[in-house]
Amino acid sequence: MILAGFLCLLFLTDAVNCQDNCSYQDVLNYLNLTMNNELFIMTRPVKNYKQPTYVSLEVLLYAILDVVEKEQKFIPYVWTVTRWHNDFISWDPNQFCGIDNVSVPTEILWKPDLTIEEMTEKDKAPPSPYLTISDKGDVEVQNDQVLVSTCRMHTYNFPFDIQSCNLSFKSVIHTAKDLRLQPSDNSSEATEWSREVMRTQYEWLFINMTVTANNASDPLGQDIVVYTITMKRRSVLYIANFLLPVLFFLCLDLASFLISDRGGEKLSFKVTVLLAVTVLQLILNEILPSSSNKIPLIAVYCIGIFALMMLSLFETIFVMYLMEKDSESESTETAGDQSLSESCDKQGKANFYSCHRELQKWIQSACVCDVSADETPSELLPVAEEDNSTKLREEYHALEKLSDELKAMEKTLALLLNSRKEEEKPGYWTRLAKRLNKVFFIFYVTIVSLFLVFIFLKWNIA
Repeated sequence: MILAGFLCLLFLTDAVNCQDNCSYQDVLNYLNLTMNNELFIMTRPVKNYKQPTYVSLEVLLYAILDVVEKEQKFIPYVWTVTRWHNDFISWDPNQFCGIDNVSVPTEILWKPDLTIEEMTEKDKAPPSPYLTISDKGDVEVQNDQVLVSTCRMHTYNFPFDIQSCNLSFKSVIHTAKDLRLQPSDNSSEATEWSREVMRTQYEWLFINMTVTANNASDPLGQDIVVYTITMKRRSVLYIANFLLPVLFFLCLDLASFLISDRGGEKLSFKVTVLLAVTVLQLILNEILPSSSNKIPLIAVYCIGIFALMMLSLFETIFVMYLMEKDSESESTETAGDQSLSESCDKQGKANFYSCHRELQKWIQSACVCDVSADETPSELLPVAEEDNSTKLREEYHALEKLSDELKAMEKTLALLLNSRKEEEKPGYWTRLAKRLNKVFFIFYVTIVSLFLVFIFLKWNIA
């Protein structure tokens, strides 16, 4: 204040008047800045229309509020600082007690008509009501904005994806002949300052901010300053809530090979697991956008596991069909064998008993003949009768031997029939089904392992 007073005494003759010029209103009166002065409002503030207005832009990222993949929307909270020069504003701070800047309402000065190309909704927050002017004629406006902008999402690596969204600033009507737009900070400064002021990142991790100035080579073109925000998704929750449950269902499907193929328990279990994976696929469909150029790897992951589980289900149905076919053939053969064995047994026994009765008759007749021959006096019998008695004895012994052989054959036949009834070996189709089940399990485990290794390698490489 002492220095200001000394300067005032040095440059002004009236010290009392100098002391009176220490308010902001004195500066505004000196500049003739009033609401009714249209000189500052209506036109671009240059003394020569051929001279362009240089506008510098600074953008800081305060928060990443939301990223909506389904609607391809990016909602950041940013802080913008716009600076330009007004040729009609200047004063000597020494004449106004050292006042070198003044805040005035934004309505009384011309402002560059900057817009964001990607913005789809107007900022609902009211703009800053004031701007700051300096003694050199530099004007500065600071605004905080919640931007609802479009951003093309690349969801091929979801949920391990890295997204880059642009905020392109340009003038609405002014060309490069009238307005030259340039950034006031480089990429490293914008990244560092944004990390310092970052408040929240939602599910996204801020990586960096790249600043690109596209200067128009044609005077009729427009300068564009592009701020590219790069961020990485936090994938821990997606791994825990989606990827691991699908993998667990696949492990349950592998464990289902330990269930017996007889009955419907194995089939119903596999169908239940398959339906659970289908529900997770419906949830995934609500997250991913339908406008993606490539099928996301997570969709390939789900579809591949679904296809493998469906193939396992088909194999179970086929194995059960083979075993059922074998059971039907075995039941038919068993019924036929039982009827045939019973009929053969009855016929064999009947024939055996008839033969046995005939043998008994022959033996009895032979015995009678033998006894009668012994009791008859030798002098009365001729020599021919003695020969007949000898033959009858020989036939009697032969028939007895044949009777013993028939009894042994009867026992052997009974043993064979009993052993055939006791043996219950699996049929051809059952053995084939079990062999097929073992081969398919080895094939299934191999394919599942190769598929999972392929998917996780693609996620790491991409």
